[in-house]
Amino acid sequence: MPHAINKSLQQSIIYSVFVRNHTQEGTFRALIPDLPRIKALGCDIIWLMPIHPLGEKARKGSLGSPYANRDYRAVNPEYGTPADFEALVDAIHAQDMKCIIDVVYNHTSPDSVLWETHPEWFYLTPEGKPGNHVGDWTDIIDLDYTKDRALWDYQIETLCSWACLVDGFRCDVASFLPVAFWEQARAAVEEVRPGCIWLAETVHREFADEMRRLGLYAATDTEAFSAFDIEYAYDVQTVFDHWLEGTAALSHYLDLIDFQESVYPRGFNKLRYLENHDIPRIAGRLERGLSLENLTAFLYFLKGATLIYAGQEVASDHTVTLFDRDPVVWDTGSDLSSLMAQLAQVKREVLGCEDFFSSRADDAHDIAVLMREGEWGRAFGVFSLRGEKAEVAIDVPDGSYTNLIDALPVEVRSGTLVTDGKPLIILA
Repeated sequence: MPHAINKSLQQSIIYSVFVRNHTQEGTFRALIPDLPRIKALGCDIIWLMPIHPLGEKARKGSLGSPYANRDYRAVNPEYGTPADFEALVDAIHAQDMKCIIDVVYNHTSPDSVLWETHPEWFYLTPEGKPGNHVGDWTDIIDLDYTKDRALWDYQIETLCSWACLVDGFRCDVASFLPVAFWEQARAAVEEVRPGCIWLAETVHREFADEMRRLGLYAATDTEAFSAFDIEYAYDVQTVFDHWLEGTAALSHYLDLIDFQESVYPRGFNKLRYLENHDIPRIAGRLERGLSLENLTAFLYFLKGATLIYAGQEVASDHTVTLFDRDPVVWDTGSDLSSLMAQLAQVKREVLGCEDFFSSRADDAHDIAVLMREGEWGRAFGVFSLRGEKAEVAIDVPDGSYTNLIDALPVEVRSGTLVTDGKPLIILA
C-alpha cells in the first residue's frame, strides 16, 4: 500500500556530512561543535554518509570508499566507538535536528561479514566468482535480492535496529533494489520509528536505461515513490549539467522541472541540489560567469527538500575525494551562510508544501522566472543566473514590492521589473 506523504519534508533542508573529511580529526565527536553552525544555516536534517567499517580488500585509495561497506551492524572505528556515535546523534537531536544515515544495500566490500557468512546472497559471475554489474565499481560485490528472502529479513532487521537510534535513511542506488523490498522495510521500520524519513538515491535516467538494456532491474522514479518520501533529481540532472556547460538552454531544463509536476504522485518530493558527493562542486563550474548567489536562491525556490553538501556554504570549489583523507577547505574567503539562512526562512515561512509550480526562461540572458502558488498566496522568484542587470516581464500588478531576500523595494511598472543582478523573491 502507498505510504502517507509527509508534506513537511517539502520544507526540509538536509546537510550532508562525510565524517572523515568534515573536520581535521575526522571523528563523530569532532563534528559535534559544528552542529550549532549547521543549525543556523536553517538545516533540520543531518545526513551522515556511511558510518560503517570499510573493506580492506580491493579498496580504492589509502582509506577506501565509504560505499564499500564491510559490516552493516557496526560503526567505523576510525570515526569512534558506538558510544561516540550515539553521543553525536544525541547532540544532533539537542539542536532540534534529525539524523539520517546512509545505507548501502546494493553491494558490500569483497571481504564483508555477509560474504564471509552468507555467500549465497551474492551475485556470481559466469565463472562462479562474486562480482558487480558496474565495471568501475571495482571495490565492491553485488548482493542479489532475488535468491533468498533471508537476505531481506537480515537487512530489514538491521534497519529496525538502527531506527531505534536514528530518524531515517538515505538509501544508496535505491533504484537497483526491488521496490517491494523497500516497501516491506518501510512497513517494518514504521513499527520502530514512526515517521521515519526515507530518501532514495534514484539514479540518472541514462544509467537506469543502460541497466535495463542489459536485462538488469532498475525501478523507475514513479515506482520508487511508493516506498520513499524523497528522491534524487537525477532524472533531470543531465540537462542541468548541459546547461551549466552551455550546450543546453535554460528553458530545456525548466521544462523538465515542469514535466515532473505531471508524472509523479501529488505531493512528490524531489531532492534539490547544486552539488553532492558524486558530482563536482558548483563553485568550480561557473566558467560561463554564472552567479552562485542566484543559483543558490533558485535552488531554494524549487519545490522539494533542499540539499547542502558540506562546504557548499563557503563556495568551496575543491571536490573532496572519497578514498583518502581530504578535509573540506573551509577558509575560502567566501561565505553564503547568511543568504542560505534567509532563503531557509523564506522556504519555511512563506512557501508551501503542495504549491502549484510554473516556470519561464529568458534563454538569451539566462534568467529564470519561477512561480509558486498555494493557499498561502503567490510568490515569484526572478533569478538572473549570470548575475546581470536586466528588464524582466512579470505577470503581477504594477506597484511596489519587497524582495524577501534582502528586504529592498522592487518596483513593477507596465508589467516589467528591473533586476540589478541579485536574486529576488516577491509575494504578489
